[in-house]
Amino acid sequence: MLLILRRIRGGDQELAGLTGEIGSKDFSEQYILAHITTELLNAHGADVKANTKLVGSANVRQALENDQFLGYWEYTGTSWITYNGNTSPVKGVEEQFTAVKEADAKKGIAWLKPAPFNNTYAFAIRSSEAEKLGVKTLSDVAKLPQADQTFCIESEFSTRDDGWPGLTKAYGFDAPASNVKMLDTGVIYTATQKGTDCNFGEVFQTDGRIPALKLTVMEDDTQFFPSYQGGFTLKESTLKKYPKIADVIGQVSPKLTTEVMQKLNAKVDVDGEDPQDVAIEWLEDEGLIK
Repeated sequence: MLLILRRIRGGDQELAGLTGEIGSKDFSEQYILAHITTELLNAHGADVKANTKLVGSANVRQALENDQFLGYWEYTGTSWITYNGNTSPVKGVEEQFTAVKEADAKKGIAWLKPAPFNNTYAFAIRSSEAEKLGVKTLSDVAKLPQADQTFCIESEFSTRDDGWPGLTKAYGFDAPASNVKMLDTGVIYTATQKGTDCNFGEVFQTDGRIPALKLTVMEDDTQFFPSYQGGFTLKESTLKKYPKIADVIGQVSPKLTTEVMQKLNAKVDVDGEDPQDVAIEWLEDEGLIK
């Protein structure tokens, strides 16, 4: 408790009076982001708490709309496709962000300046096999013999507009159904590393298990996958009342690159550390809290 009080009192108090909960979806990256945001806002005078108990993107978004959550980190592709009902992504990271920001503004939801990290879908293969097969892009994968075109994917990905059906059409994969294994998200990483069920596994680009398991991500050279750039979202009314929130979050957003998120996520998913501890340690290392 003494450490927390020292940390809060060490910063400015421009957010005094700001209360509420910072939400998250139910996976490590979101837990870390929720705690980073909570600790940083509190260091500037707020009195907010992290709520990492909700399950499912739709429930978290609904909690923001219903004012249960003060704010949370969202992904541009998720909002564009899932919440705004679009079936095709906007090409280009900046262009996608602008489109989402404008669409959500009509619903009273603000997006602050996003972080550089992009937690989009990707396909990875163990690095030794990537070198053996000579593949660097998804177009390279499509040129492989059918016997080498083996994939591990999630059940949800198998039916999404931005998932397997569209991907196979975009790149011309001709792998038979018997070459595609349906696995749980966490299992895909280890299965891909072992190479027994598949050569290529569906992964999320900021996942810390990619470098930890020595996997190589295939370049999406036709830009099929939507951009899933991360940005803090909150009600326009909240931002209007506390405009300094944008300045405070702006201190942390530029530092959250894909590589940084991979390292932070690995501390939780690979090393078993607590997300709050990871968040606090990183903020202190960056000099953002005392």
